[in-house]
Amino acid sequence: MIITQTPLRISFAGGGTDFKDYYARTGGCVLSTAIDKYIYVIIKERFDKKIRVGYSRTEMADHVDEIEHELVREAMRKVGITEGIEISTMADIPSEGSGLGSSSSVTVGLLHALYAYRGTLVTPERLASEACEIEIDILGKPIGKQDQYIAAFGGLRSIEFHPDEAVTIKSVPVDDEKRRRLSESLLLFFTGITRKADNILALQKENIEARLATLDLMKAQAAEIYEALSNCNMNRVGRVLDAGWKHKRQLADRISNRDIDLLYERALDAGAIGGKIAGAGGGGFLLLYCPPDRQNAVRHTLTDLKELPFALERDGTKVIFNARR
Repeated sequence: MIITQTPLRISFAGGGTDFKDYYARTGGCVLSTAIDKYIYVIIKERFDKKIRVGYSRTEMADHVDEIEHELVREAMRKVGITEGIEISTMADIPSEGSGLGSSSSVTVGLLHALYAYRGTLVTPERLASEACEIEIDILGKPIGKQDQYIAAFGGLRSIEFHPDEAVTIKSVPVDDEKRRRLSESLLLFFTGITRKADNILALQKENIEARLATLDLMKAQAAEIYEALSNCNMNRVGRVLDAGWKHKRQLADRISNRDIDLLYERALDAGAIGGKIAGAGGGGFLLLYCPPDRQNAVRHTLTDLKELPFALERDGTKVIFNARR
């Protein structure tokens, strides 16, 4: 039996510049962090040659081509395992539409578990690259590349995407005290709205040509937050998040709506400095930057939303149980 634990993520700045339609021009850059909420993948050998896949439903298949869970199917094809296996996935948060990068964490975690099942050691770079290949090239999802890389590498990272497809990953230079201060200033609230991220991302992808100037500003904000964190100017992080959310709303019509705007305004009025809807937008989790002394007021004004306590995660995907025969 193999069990992998792969972190989810929150993105601070630069989202959208990790789409090939953008970074193929002058390069993209995001600043993201892994968090201590996870996707778990469990794999074990079967006595027979059938394939059993368990997630929100259960599939039984005789051949890998029959599997309806497209991420499981393509990960098995990529690794070369085609029969006699049971695969289950579990998540710490709603499995779809959270905005915390769950689909890419599933893909990275699946690949990691399947390679471990075969006894093959693989690098985070390979896991991220192959997860991108599965999601973007094979399945044609209208997504960028940041989620796969932060899931594989973990930590608080600046990730640059170059026109030649090279990816540069750089740790943000924060000591334990800075990391603690940042973590204690962030809040996550579930809006109660789940949505199909692909639909919003497809609109965003279609609009890239017309939104290049906005995306240039969002890329520059990744560098701003990197500098703010390096200099321990924590409140500046909140202000950049606020400016970034205003830019992000221009990328596609369905990224925000009246209900989300009202929630955000209530949070600002109560003391939050900035924030954004995590991921594609349209629902999922609301991320807020708020000094600790104002957080109870924010919680009070958002009492109708469920809070998700979390901390920053240093590690990327890892095998947490390995009992191979």
